[in-house]
Amino acid sequence: MNNNTRSLDIIYTSDTHGHVYPVDYAKNGPSNCSLLNIAHEIDKDGNTLVLDGGDSLQGTPLTQYYLANSDKYSYHPIAEAFNAMGLDYFTLGNHDFNFGYEVIRDYLNAMNAKCLCANVEDLGGELKLYKTDIVTLDNGLRIGLSGAVTDWVNVWEQEDNITKTRVTDPLSAAAKALAEIKDQCDITVLIYHGGLEENPKTGEKMSDTTENIGCRIAHEQDWDILLTGHQHIANEKFVIDGTYAVQPPAKAEKYISMHVEMGAQQGDDEQIKISSKLVSTGSEHEDIVYNKMLPLEQDVQRWLDIPIGSIDEPIIPEEKLDAALNGSRLAAIFNQTQLEWSGADFSCTSLGNDPLGLEKNITIRDVCAVYPFSNTVFVVEVTKKTIKESLERVASYFTLVDGKPVVSEEFLKPKIEHYNYDFYAGLDYEFDLRRPVGDRVVKMLRIDGTELSDSKMYTLVTSNYRATGTGGYKAIGESKVLRNSTEEMPDLLQGFIKKNSPVGDIKNYRIKVIY
Repeated sequence: MNNNTRSLDIIYTSDTHGHVYPVDYAKNGPSNCSLLNIAHEIDKDGNTLVLDGGDSLQGTPLTQYYLANSDKYSYHPIAEAFNAMGLDYFTLGNHDFNFGYEVIRDYLNAMNAKCLCANVEDLGGELKLYKTDIVTLDNGLRIGLSGAVTDWVNVWEQEDNITKTRVTDPLSAAAKALAEIKDQCDITVLIYHGGLEENPKTGEKMSDTTENIGCRIAHEQDWDILLTGHQHIANEKFVIDGTYAVQPPAKAEKYISMHVEMGAQQGDDEQIKISSKLVSTGSEHEDIVYNKMLPLEQDVQRWLDIPIGSIDEPIIPEEKLDAALNGSRLAAIFNQTQLEWSGADFSCTSLGNDPLGLEKNITIRDVCAVYPFSNTVFVVEVTKKTIKESLERVASYFTLVDGKPVVSEEFLKPKIEHYNYDFYAGLDYEFDLRRPVGDRVVKMLRIDGTELSDSKMYTLVTSNYRATGTGGYKAIGESKVLRNSTEEMPDLLQGFIKKNSPVGDIKNYRIKVIY
């Protein structure tokens, strides 16, 4: 670096999803995926900014337990971990809205960092939110920053959780923020909790929705640096129309380390040089906050080991393709839980991306492992046509290669989305994969063998997530909502297992896939 060059270093995390302690709660063992481990590695000076892209409050049993028992503790575990990292700025992610206004308020109050979210309006007047900020480094560089979150919060989130906030269009909000700061700073940075709708290497369109608009922001606006998230896709560097962009993977597995150099000559297109890399989180953790919050972590571990019941036979972790072809014992339990709560005609559920199973004796830890989402349950009114269209979407999960079924690329790229394959209960249904996508459902009866009526209305119970139509289930999203649960699905699942223990092999569906 010559004497006329000044530099900026950025440490960037996103989608850490409650991974505070270096613990794998499902396996009850150690893990490097931890904010406290990242905190141990950060050597911050006056020319370094530590930034985060949101989705921090949801994702581990620790956050679940803390949010249910926060009055017992004098600290906020997520905020403590970020404060230990020396976090300077962050934005909100869509999952940070899952628990309502007050939870966001308390989180922001506990943070030393500023929350930048240009497209979130605070209707309640209690959130420490900022549209933009400009910070001057020790070397004199002026960094202008803003943040934004995908406006699909409005699609996914339960209405009660967003009555005191308004999430607006991130594209126009980011443009306005850039206009406000551009002439006052040397380098501009947008922290965007959203991803890319195009392949950054080929420019190929990967999505037609507005859930992720990172490429459009880069095409239409001239931010120097775009820090993305939401998709959980590791991308250490890509340049889109002159904007340098990155995205770390989820769960604090890795973080972005970025180095920016700026020459003294103004107006030179080559004056900013940027490099970045993905850094795997190490095995050592920060000690002070780790020890301070150890009573909470110990409470979480004791809570997780509380037994709640049993099943007749263990469920071996189910491989995704095999479960999709032949049905899932785990999904059958989820569906039966929803049916028992709702009394609906039919139920649909999905499983996470990883193969999952259950031991014979079940604890709260096991339930948190197999159903880690804070979903509630919705009952919607559907027609035979709605069910048929939804099953056609399910059937599109498969494609044939040399006459054998494999998972369609649509569910694997740009993001792995096995969770968008739905398992149904209350139905006897068949797919013929030799037929074109959209015309594969060749049998669709009630589980008792009776035909569905074209003129009758039925009830379907599903998650609040699927009830929005997300994942390609537009017909469900357009259906009338009849009622919804106040309890979250993990709690309903615990109650079902307690009541019906030992839970037998549930036969609430029949599926056949022809190929």
